[in-house]
Amino acid sequence: MQKLLLVLLAVLTFAACQNEPETQYLMEVTREVTVVVVVTATPNGEVASQATMTMTPSATPLSQLTSTPTASATSVIMPTPIDEQIVVAEQVFENGRMFYLQPVNEVWVLINQADDGLQGAWTIHDNTWTDGMPEFDPAITPPDGFVQPIRGFGKLWRENQAIRDALGWALDTEYGHVTRYEYYAGGTIADNQYVPGPGYHIIYSRDGFAYRFDETDGTWQRIDG
Repeated sequence: MQKLLLVLLAVLTFAACQNEPETQYLMEVTREVTVVVVVTATPNGEVASQATMTMTPSATPLSQLTSTPTASATSVIMPTPIDEQIVVAEQVFENGRMFYLQPVNEVWVLINQADDGLQGAWTIHDNTWTDGMPEFDPAITPPDGFVQPIRGFGKLWRENQAIRDALGWALDTEYGHVTRYEYYAGGTIADNQYVPGPGYHIIYSRDGFAYRFDETDGTWQRIDG
């Protein structure tokens, strides 16, 4: 599902004599390559196609995003905040959201715990789905207008009943993209030495909102502006 991200865009371009606008379709996320297929309808009804590929912008693994201590004028050592680009996938559910973080191969589950849907509980789970495993359960039929999650999201959703009950059905397919990731270390200073402590993460969703994840109490909050 999420180790490599593929955005398949189908662009239907009709002949100039038909004067029709181009239409783009987002099909599937599975590889770290963008494939653009251009299909041209000719006046005699024949179809010609051409495909081009471009690599998705590279992103930094979380394992390489280390906080570098910085000495101040008073010799107090504090970790430098992390601000990098990483590859993620995400999917929206009836009562929450899932993020997949490719660098650490983890699924972060956000469960709404407020009427406005802007905050709630956050849990971290290893992604246990690998290529070759079933992508979905054909015996599960979602109601009209809803989607059964697939691959890593779907495996966790099907096998963890508490998560399935809390999130409900998916509202759309999953999407992969490169996004901004930030980490701010917590902790205290004792005898001019940094003592590590819980911090917080920030991840930006594909719709532009920032989500803050607090290590202190295992909660998330959408922060705007």
